[in-house]
Amino acid sequence: MSALTHQKLWDHEDPTSTRTYAFKKSVEGKYNARLEDYESLRQWSVSHLAQFWEEVWYFTGIRASTSFTKVVDQDALMFPRPAFFEGAKLNFAENLLFPACNPKEDSFAMIAASEETRNFVTWKDLRENVRKCASAMRSTGVREGDRVAGFVANHTNAVVAMLSATSIGALWTAISPDTGVHAVLDRILQIEPVLLFADNAVTYNGKTHDVHDKLRDIAKELPTLRVVVVFETIKDHPFDLTDISLPSGKPLTYATFLASVSPEAPLEFSQLPPDHPIYILYSSGTTGKPKCIVHGAIGTLIQHKKEHDIQCSIRPGDRLFYFTTCTWMMWHWLVSGLATGATIVLYDGSPFRYLSSSPSSPSSQSKPDTLAMPRLISELSITHFGTSAKYLSILEQKSAYPKTDDISTSTLKAIYSTGSPLSASTFSYVYSAFGPKLNLASITGGTDIISLFGAPSQISPVYAGEVQVRGLGMAVEVFDPSLSPSSLSPTGNSITSSGDPGDLVCVRPFPSQPVMFWPPGPEGEEKYRRSYFETWGPAIWHHGDFVRIDPATGGMVMLGRSDGVLKPAGVRFGSAEIYNVLLAHFPEVEDALCIGRRREADQDETVVLFLKMAEGQAFGQGLRDKVKEVVKRELSARHVPGVVDACEAIPVTTNGKKVEVAVKQILCGMNVRTSASVANAECLDWYRRWSEEHP
Repeated sequence: MSALTHQKLWDHEDPTSTRTYAFKKSVEGKYNARLEDYESLRQWSVSHLAQFWEEVWYFTGIRASTSFTKVVDQDALMFPRPAFFEGAKLNFAENLLFPACNPKEDSFAMIAASEETRNFVTWKDLRENVRKCASAMRSTGVREGDRVAGFVANHTNAVVAMLSATSIGALWTAISPDTGVHAVLDRILQIEPVLLFADNAVTYNGKTHDVHDKLRDIAKELPTLRVVVVFETIKDHPFDLTDISLPSGKPLTYATFLASVSPEAPLEFSQLPPDHPIYILYSSGTTGKPKCIVHGAIGTLIQHKKEHDIQCSIRPGDRLFYFTTCTWMMWHWLVSGLATGATIVLYDGSPFRYLSSSPSSPSSQSKPDTLAMPRLISELSITHFGTSAKYLSILEQKSAYPKTDDISTSTLKAIYSTGSPLSASTFSYVYSAFGPKLNLASITGGTDIISLFGAPSQISPVYAGEVQVRGLGMAVEVFDPSLSPSSLSPTGNSITSSGDPGDLVCVRPFPSQPVMFWPPGPEGEEKYRRSYFETWGPAIWHHGDFVRIDPATGGMVMLGRSDGVLKPAGVRFGSAEIYNVLLAHFPEVEDALCIGRRREADQDETVVLFLKMAEGQAFGQGLRDKVKEVVKRELSARHVPGVVDACEAIPVTTNGKKVEVAVKQILCGMNVRTSASVANAECLDWYRRWSEEHP
């Protein structure tokens, strides 16, 4: 067991000043409940689902033209998905554009930054931009239920287009422009969009990347497309609209698209049922076509407001920044920060380039900089900074310390990390590098729920290597998959209190369950059922994460994905345990992939560890022996890989997540057809050759 386990790193200086505490006191007063700590509040929330979500509705200030008649059926199963807040009428975009705190019109709603520019957008300007864009959408025939797609980077116009679509009642979906044509079409061909927004070009790592050829090839394959609208994202970059042909309709510049909008056209919000669809997100689809996951208005809105307002204590005047693309679920989480009255900060570009002088200066130019994001935090007075665990581990490996580089990050209240487990050593690094007062929250949830199962808490400690708490209203348990899967009992398979590792499940309904899979109807419904309820039945959501709950702290330890669990000699453990050891002790290793290999003739599973060496570093027998020695010392003899070898590259999805399952299938002798969701699929050929050479 790591020496950092149970190392307490943080307590809030004044927990009674937080929104988490205020919500707890509100519940105690109204329901005459004695709730000693956060976990007592969480237990109350999952035991009293209807009362809990009703309190969240009022505490966070949901805006609705018609109130609900019923919150939820307290005894409902999770599949078919139960309705939440029946009878209500509301609009998702209206809640983001007109938050309950009523911010001043001339205060900033958004700050959009790139490697070369800064753009400050007031609430007044954001609302006006949405008015014009939504009016133009209506004039081209976009109606409630239509799908509107974006092939766009993370900038102001992307947010405006999303808010405009959802104000009408259309469904929004977005894919980053660095995605290949095949991967884009794998997704949006399924949903049949009528309108597509795209950038003229994007900038990354100091280089401009043209989007024209990709857009041309995408547009001609979409028979339902009526309009393509091109943003001038990179000023003065040439773009030939005449070369974009649509099966029906035409391409337009954004300026032309808006030109016919009347100054008198009002800013309107369609009042819709609470489960009206707003977003389509996609499963990773690494070994098949991605599934189209549809999320609804109230589920997305109330979960995000609960997490931002109550769990994170984000308030008006705060500045929330998440380093993300529009494809990732965390972009949707970031944008919902508007509903708290906070200023959201968008960033498009490399996290390792910074604008070296004033953006208004003619000589301003971005330059490579390991500490680019801390400099941006300092420049824009960011209070809540979100990123991937991988980014923080890179800073740790580079021994990057903002405090010793004369960068002030004193405005920071919190750092959020997700995408993969955050190692205990990186927890300690962050507090050393950024200071002891911030709430470092490793959070976990996913595309499937567009929110969090493991969340921050302002009234709970932070322990190294652990997700702080299970989210309020989220009945998360740990199940032993070796026990009978036929039981529908919420506790029959539970090993939560033992501290043993198992599968993350949820045993009570929650509002951000997907409202459907696309296409609507029996096909989508069956995909939905198989995705989450095939293992334990309609009462138990099976999420696919391998975790344990620490009985001493109540924190959640992320151990990897269930489908990538390693099981040599019958002992189950997660790949993340190996990755954390490598990160803490081997700076010469850039990345790694840990796979369990078992073929038909094998008596047992062999753990194979592939190491991607850092630039200029060599792999040899000495490193192989040292890795095995350290894994044995830090974890146990049972964790020691049977094979340690160097590899050329680590396969990742377009969202940057490691592709363990496809490599596992290759090593086990299966013929895998990998989808375009693997960003660097060509590297899988190396693993095929390796498998043939090591039978």
